[in-house]
Amino acid sequence: MKKLFLLPLAALLIAPVTAAAPAADGDLTKPIRQFIDGFNTGDTKSAYAAYVQGDVSIIDEFAPHLWVGPKAPQLWAADYEKHAKATGVSDGSVKYGAPTRREIDGVRAYVIIPTVYNYKEKGARIAEEGEMTFVLSKGKTGWKIKAWTWSGVKPHPAG
Repeated sequence: MKKLFLLPLAALLIAPVTAAAPAADGDLTKPIRQFIDGFNTGDTKSAYAAYVQGDVSIIDEFAPHLWVGPKAPQLWAADYEKHAKATGVSDGSVKYGAPTRREIDGVRAYVIIPTVYNYKEKGARIAEEGEMTFVLSKGKTGWKIKAWTWSGVKPHPAG
């Protein structure tokens, strides 16, 4: 299951806050950490629980590059698995830092975090530095991921 979440994370997006008092980064980044940590540990149940119910959008570097709809996370994971198998990718994990930007506008938030996706490709250690941008929606149970995108450099040997 871990392979399902091994992604050169692209992607992941949070929206703005202006009308309400600023949320603590811990509250705002909780679903982001939940998704990425679930990816890193292979905990698909936890990772999927970080998303809103309903339509989700994901943009990533591997084909078909765009997943939209209520099953977008699962479809992305299945396509990632196909991509990983076809390219010999294994042992993926994403390291992430504190948000470099966050905007909150009521029940939507936009969050950018720095990331490094490390993995093996046919046994060679590979790294991709990038950013994930998340759009979050706030509901009764708190912030959830509505959309995300991955933007990063070309993969290169890890140093």
